[in-house]
Amino acid sequence: MKKGRLEAFSDGVLAIIITIMVLDMKAPEETTVGALAPVLPVFLSYVLSFIYVAIYWINHHHLFQATSRISTGVLWANMHLLFWLSLIPFVTSWLGENHLEPVPVAFYGGVLFMSAVAFRLLERTLMRSHDKRAPITRTLNAGRKENASIVLYLAGIPLAFVHIAIPITIYVVTALIWFIPAKELETAGEE
Repeated sequence: MKKGRLEAFSDGVLAIIITIMVLDMKAPEETTVGALAPVLPVFLSYVLSFIYVAIYWINHHHLFQATSRISTGVLWANMHLLFWLSLIPFVTSWLGENHLEPVPVAFYGGVLFMSAVAFRLLERTLMRSHDKRAPITRTLNAGRKENASIVLYLAGIPLAFVHIAIPITIYVVTALIWFIPAKELETAGEE
């Protein structure tokens, strides 16, 4: 299979995820500025989730720019990633509607954790489908940011039951870490 088909399908799924998230936000019935206060948690959870979906889309793009071979394993690993990302609208809605209660915050972290694991699995599967000299293999071998993210998300899950500010800070800081993709991956497809 050519990678363009996988990229187009993935782009479509991610576009639908963003659409579902925005459609889940309900506008207040009142027309005052004060009417926005109750929907602020919903809006902020949407912003954070939008940023996460954007980060995954950008890094997915760079990942496949550096890819020359698509195996069946890569297709399944990509579907695994899309499955976890497709749960983001659900946990985003739950998080925003429940004003940062511990269980929704923990579940949000669980989806972020599983999305990060799935992305790392996709990277590893792509590396196995290329030889050791391929740009993607040389670029992704260390996976420092990926592994650190997995640990941070995992830590955020039980910390939701200690104090809500801790996992929310972890999720925001981890997003900031990923805001700019690794230059090595960004340029690997140009080799």
